[in-house]
Amino acid sequence: MTDINSIRQERLKWLNFKDIAPLWQEINKLPNYETTVSLDDIITIQTEPLEQDGQDQIDTLARAMKPWRKGPFQINSLFIDTEWQSFIKYNLLEPYFSLEGKTVGDIGCNNGYYLFRMLKHKPKKLVGFDPSALFYTQFSFINHFIKSDIAYELLGVEHLGMYEHKFDVLFCLGVLYHRSDPIATLKSLYKGLENGGELFLDTFMIDGEEDVALTPFERYSKIPNIYFIPTINALKNWCHRAGFKDVEVLTVKTTDKTEQRKTDWIDSQSLEDFLDPQNPNLTVEGYPAPKRVYIKAVKN
Repeated sequence: MTDINSIRQERLKWLNFKDIAPLWQEINKLPNYETTVSLDDIITIQTEPLEQDGQDQIDTLARAMKPWRKGPFQINSLFIDTEWQSFIKYNLLEPYFSLEGKTVGDIGCNNGYYLFRMLKHKPKKLVGFDPSALFYTQFSFINHFIKSDIAYELLGVEHLGMYEHKFDVLFCLGVLYHRSDPIATLKSLYKGLENGGELFLDTFMIDGEEDVALTPFERYSKIPNIYFIPTINALKNWCHRAGFKDVEVLTVKTTDKTEQRKTDWIDSQSLEDFLDPQNPNLTVEGYPAPKRVYIKAVKN
């Protein structure tokens, strides 16, 4: 059986990809700035006063890392206007969790926006999981200024069972619908938790009282790797099948153009392009438009 360290070493080689390696070369050229950091809706970083060339170095590197999905971030005069206004989701969940002194993991952490926000809660340990060399590079760029001790793993949810320790709290936000076996994914999350541990999860949902799930033909909102979109009852059943006995629905929210929209920082389409132009309640494929359910599940 492959051990976790072997997987880590193999995946660190991804940082040598031809589109990633030059970014790391530029990160390594950045000075060790003295900074002031504000971990609010916009994660704001203020360095000591820089010459224009110094700010241009930061701006050019940030733009070379597009697309920026989660955020936003401000570094001196540079505003990274990410596709997602991620503070909307974070602020929705924040009243429901307590992280102080706990070991916390974020599965599918992207560039670490949520992890950086969680630093204010003084967890014992923060670990991000995401098998994307670009997102890891974005995280490392931002963390060059913040200087946190967040651990970022180029791993996925399937590696939780072999990880060195279990977690008191896991977040899995916007991941489940990308997995072809959602119950196996939930079982991995269950295994990754300590007894009494909490899972915070959001996923696409469809309305209805039946225990069913939508299975898009090829794409959903132009996204190819969307497999199952359940009703709330079906999602609860999946959680129970995975071992969770206590499942609480926190809220339901329709995704709108305030939360997700095209910006200069993604160079691609966004929500407005994914919806039927004649009926925004439908995707371009004719499926119900994106709506998310947020749940908290406890490992008893």
